[in-house]
Amino acid sequence: MIIEDEKDLLDALAKGLRQQGYAVDIAEDGQLGMELVMINTYDLLILDLNLPTMDGLEVCREVNALLPQLLILMLTARDQPNDKIFGLDQGADDYIVKPFHFEELLARIRALFRRDMRGRDPHLRYGELIMDTIAKVVWCGTKRIGLTKKEYGVLEYFLRRPNETLSAEELLEHVWDMNTNPFSSTVRVHINSLRKKLKNANDSVYIETVIGEGYRLGKPTLPNTNKEG
Repeated sequence: MIIEDEKDLLDALAKGLRQQGYAVDIAEDGQLGMELVMINTYDLLILDLNLPTMDGLEVCREVNALLPQLLILMLTARDQPNDKIFGLDQGADDYIVKPFHFEELLARIRALFRRDMRGRDPHLRYGELIMDTIAKVVWCGTKRIGLTKKEYGVLEYFLRRPNETLSAEELLEHVWDMNTNPFSSTVRVHINSLRKKLKNANDSVYIETVIGEGYRLGKPTLPNTNKEG
């Protein structure tokens, strides 16, 4: 989630992060951004301080109080040491000063996610399927699976919700963003591609369609060979 009132910067950041495979929602004022944070699930909040309707520091304080697990990266033109210290004291996890290089922002984001993973197993597993969420690689049995960024995002979402049925709308919202056309065939296309890659690697894991509900990561059911009599 990005809350930033400079429209050109907001659009550029959203575009750049989407190209890196992140699902991105945006808001141009603090109040709207806070409302979206409370109704959606985000991994990271990129937050400007000088915002209309609700100051970034107030947003930071409320998010830290209500959603302490949400990472916060402050993005601001305030470059005095006291500003940085105050921002971090309000609950921010990191602080970057404008102007900045986009590559530095990406590095800060990766560092925050790595730090957030400490103390937790970075590997997601389902049967013979293993995803290394730090190295961003996937193995099925002994075979490494080459995935696009969005295929990786879809599969990660499944792996974090094993045995749950996920609707196309939920996948669109969390792997793409809330503004994606809900009638798009994007999810179906990516699911089909993932199925082929999983089958080529090892057909012990697959994505099944739950009619009328969505998709579920599953394992084949072996036929019953027991016979009566």
